[in-house]
Amino acid sequence: MKPKADSTIRSLGRYALWIITILGLLFLYLPIIVLVIYSFNDSRTNAVWRGFTLKWYESLLAGFNVGSEEIGSEIIWQAFSNSMIVGIISTLLATIMGTAIAIALERFRFRGRSLLEGILFLPIIIPDITMGVALLVFFSLIFQLIETLTGAYLVFGLPTIIIGHVAFNISFVAVTVRGRIAELDPSIEEAALDLGANEWRVFWRITFPLIFPAVLSGALLAFTLSLDDFVITFFTSGVGSTTLPLFVYGLVKKPVPPTINAISTLMLLASLLLVLGSMTLQNQDNRQ
Repeated sequence: MKPKADSTIRSLGRYALWIITILGLLFLYLPIIVLVIYSFNDSRTNAVWRGFTLKWYESLLAGFNVGSEEIGSEIIWQAFSNSMIVGIISTLLATIMGTAIAIALERFRFRGRSLLEGILFLPIIIPDITMGVALLVFFSLIFQLIETLTGAYLVFGLPTIIIGHVAFNISFVAVTVRGRIAELDPSIEEAALDLGANEWRVFWRITFPLIFPAVLSGALLAFTLSLDDFVITFFTSGVGSTTLPLFVYGLVKKPVPPTINAISTLMLLASLLLVLGSMTLQNQDNRQ
């Protein structure tokens, strides 16, 4: 009787675990699914389904109205352009610096290494709002100091957003690349050095091709985080530097048009494709 009772308890435990998992996934993703579905709803409200339509996506190209205010397509594309500029530049800088830090931490022993490792993980574990406020205070103090010393008046804009995104993206790139470097056999690089290659040639001919999938994966992850970021961007942005997440937030504060569902769906799709690309590269890297 006892083995049968134990088997029954284990079966009930498995069923309970499946039920909890499904409920948790529904809690997380059901609102997103509803948002995507209603982006094709032929109604100006989200309360009633009136049929399938693509007009809300078409209105992104032609402009739309929010209450009494008309939102032109040029404003939307300007916000999209700002997001792409910030995402591309911050990803490039974060990938270069994150890769260099990963190599330094994994291949070299130096004073302050443990401190650097601790600092590297801070942007990952601290809340975004804490980092956003810290960057706001930092830039304000720096701008005041520069104005006092030189008389130059600096303001928040795309450069401050880019610096803020680089600050938190470096950690994600470094962690991703470092995991790959830790799996490499150092004897391969040592053999190349013994054969007369200098360290620069060893890096470009041997090390970099081996870690390239991880570097590209980290870059895709950084670009995704930059494209979706709102909190840090909110604290470091200025006049004329509205990104797409800030633009969407500005629409939410007014009577919500159905077009916001379309914009959110497109952002979700872009993020999903980038994350899937990053995961695919990581899996290919692990198989190698």
